Amino acid sequence: MEKIVEKMQDEATGVPVRTVKSFMSKIPSVFTGSDLILWMIKNLDVEDQIEALHLAHLIAAHGYFFPIDDHILTVKNDSTFYRFQTPYFWPSNCWEPENTDYAVYLCKRTMQNKTRLELADYEAENLARLQKMFSRKWEFIFMQAEAQSKVDKKRDKLERKVLDSQERAFWDVHRPMPGCVNTTEIDIKKACQMNKPIYGVKNTQVAAQGIKMSPSTSTVESKTTTENIKKQINLLKVRLDRRNIKVSKVAEAYVSNEFKVYF
Repeated sequence: MEKIVEKMQDEATGVPVRTVKSFMSKIPSVFTGSDLILWMIKNLDVEDQIEALHLAHLIAAHGYFFPIDDHILTVKNDSTFYRFQTPYFWPSNCWEPENTDYAVYLCKRTMQNKTRLELADYEAENLARLQKMFSRKWEFIFMQAEAQSKVDKKRDKLERKVLDSQERAFWDVHRPMPGCVNTTEIDIKKACQMNKPIYGVKNTQVAAQGIKMSPSTSTVESKTTTENIKKQINLLKVRLDRRNIKVSKVAEAYVSNEFKVYF
């Protein structure tokens, strides 16, 4: 996908990117959906417009380009404006943003009095949920958001427009709008299989080939197996020690039990 996007961004042969002048403002570094589909039909091995549109939709779902006025990462074959994502935010950089990062971003958006930066309904709900979740360190999150907002205000107006939209698109990929496809989500079955050690695979393969294992090889494998088991035991012990009940609830139950004779 990234090789295709790099070809699209070529200044000479890529998708035509321009700054559009509208009433009282400029829209920097944009291209239309129809220009994108036309480029794909000319330069890629696609059979028709439907296939080109489908491919464009898949690339947009991963955040490589995005509509400038919509949280839904899809492509339409019309005059809707789109913008390329900066390589810094590409999925290949293996981003795993935490909820605190998302809280800082949403909090920063509330500080900027711009219509284009107003929170959508689902974002406002997420912000309220995060504020409740991080109530103890919300002051720290607010200070971070304030510092980032001050840095953003020092940037050029057009540059700020582009960067704001690219940051929004990044979060649309990693914290998508309800009902949208989450391309960063890992299937739970695959995640379990990746983390689960498979015992005896090497031994089975060697036995099937009729090759005798040397004592040194079997000793090394048994050691690694033992180490894996020890790691799992330690992880399970940590889980057992972890509190699953809030301290406030425990204290309430303890007080009611100790002092019930006085009530």
